[in-house]
Amino acid sequence: MTRWNLRRAVVTLAALLVMGFVVAIVAGAGPGETKDAAAKAAPTGKSAPGKGGPAPAPVVAGQATTQAVPVLVNAVGTVEPIESVSVRPQVGGVITRVAFTDGQDVKAGQALFQIDARQLQASLDAARAQLARDQAQAANAAAQAERYARLVEKDYVTREQADAARTQADVFAAAVQADQANVEQAKLNLAYATVTSPVAGRTGAVLVKKGNVVAAGGGPLVIVNQLDPIRVAFALPATQLAEVRRRQAAGPLTVRVRPSGGRAGDPVSGRLVFVDNAVGPNSGTVGMKAEFANGDDALWPGQFVDVEVELEVEPQALTVPAAAVVTGQAGTFVYVIDEAGKAQKKMVTVRRTVGGQAVIEGDVLDGQAVIVDGQMRVVPGAAVMVKGAGGPGAAPAAKPAEGSKPAEGASR
Repeated sequence: MTRWNLRRAVVTLAALLVMGFVVAIVAGAGPGETKDAAAKAAPTGKSAPGKGGPAPAPVVAGQATTQAVPVLVNAVGTVEPIESVSVRPQVGGVITRVAFTDGQDVKAGQALFQIDARQLQASLDAARAQLARDQAQAANAAAQAERYARLVEKDYVTREQADAARTQADVFAAAVQADQANVEQAKLNLAYATVTSPVAGRTGAVLVKKGNVVAAGGGPLVIVNQLDPIRVAFALPATQLAEVRRRQAAGPLTVRVRPSGGRAGDPVSGRLVFVDNAVGPNSGTVGMKAEFANGDDALWPGQFVDVEVELEVEPQALTVPAAAVVTGQAGTFVYVIDEAGKAQKKMVTVRRTVGGQAVIEGDVLDGQAVIVDGQMRVVPGAAVMVKGAGGPGAAPAAKPAEGSKPAEGASR
């Protein structure tokens, strides 16, 4: 036997011995042991036998509600004072007194500045003296004309002399009238030395300090803005003009504003008082203004505000929390919870969103529970667990309070 054949015979004999050993082990194992081994080798699932499928998805529920909801038109506006006055000097001189502080509330006619009035007083005295002199001369000329009128009837003087006397009397009478006008002008200039506020409102910063010389008609001394009432200017698309005018013909339209930027606070209510008479050629919008009582200074000139124009109130609108609306490939829908505690997908149409509530149309009933959070874990037709409610099909959360801050429904 060759060396190669010997090696092959040894390998074959070893293989036969291993196979025989394995057969002996298998033959010695009992049926029960084989089943246990198979059970141990079998893969385990997530759900234990007899548990009825996966656990319900945890969700937060709200409620569909039929309620009165206003029909609103939204815009962004700017607060502006009804009256804004740049107070300027009407006579020249040195400012001797500033009678207010920066940002002070003032009344109409309240003194703000005092200009040195000594020269103006002297001008008034001179005008009064000129008036007195001309009045005396006018009285003498009138008496002279009266005498000449009697003498001309007796031919003691000529008609020409009588006419000259009458003309002289008329000249002095006219001079008296001019002097009286000069006196009134001097009085007015003296009054202008005390600079007053023409409107009630709040002052800005003092622009010219005490001791400065000002000229008549010069730069502004201070700006006074009327704050109560106050107005908000905004613009709406021209496509909504006809609806606004139709609603306005039935009565004043309510307008509500709140500061822009999402800051908390109750909206301020007023009324629409102005609609512009033309559409802006570049913007395609119509300018409008609303007036508001502002005793608490909630609105401030130059402030940006969110504007809501209420056109009407829909008395029986079906609403759900805006967060309940989900946007999918087929459109918008909500998940409702049926009596068995299972989620059912209902397609809806969102008409508008007001105060965190979405006004919808669709196969949703008043009072029905809707899922507002946790939609990502929900499978249509599967059971759900309402958080904090004790189990599937539990009562939905309470209705949100009216007047809550508007919120946009997020897509899930």
